[in-house]
Amino acid sequence: MTLMKKLKLILVSFFFILYNLNNSFSLNNDFKIISGKPVVIDGDTIKINGKKIRFSGIDAPESYFFGKKQKCIFNKVDFFCGKLSKDKLEKKIGKQSIDCKIKKNKDQFNRLIGECFLGKESLSVFMVKNGYAFDYPKYSKGKFSAYEKYAKNLSLGLWQMEFEYPWIWRKKNR
Repeated sequence: MTLMKKLKLILVSFFFILYNLNNSFSLNNDFKIISGKPVVIDGDTIKINGKKIRFSGIDAPESYFFGKKQKCIFNKVDFFCGKLSKDKLEKKIGKQSIDCKIKKNKDQFNRLIGECFLGKESLSVFMVKNGYAFDYPKYSKGKFSAYEKYAKNLSLGLWQMEFEYPWIWRKKNR
């Protein structure tokens, strides 16, 4: 190999390494990871080591919102669909540890915001795809909309019943 080819190879390698270092630093600055066994608060909120984490981009029925519980109707019977959503997430996680990729900014209630994973599976995708939470367009930029369409088309979870989207229900129940 000629000296010129070696220099080019070294230069290309240097820029490749520099590019990857820059990307890894920016990723580390944008997110942090919190891991552990969670306590499920509701279908889109958990606690790990005392830190409350809200799943970003999805919204689940409320199990407790200013003293109120969100109801849905199934076969003309009212029931607490926030509890149904919460129970689905608890059952999915079981006693396992999860990893949450936490964003820099907190939400309006000072909760951490992130996406949590059981192994490599996104719990947000799981909840929306099975019909127990919804794509929250105000914050998701449509990230989970295909999963919501899937659940709706197959009448999974909450799509089998009458419900109000949680963001609409909260607005009426403040």
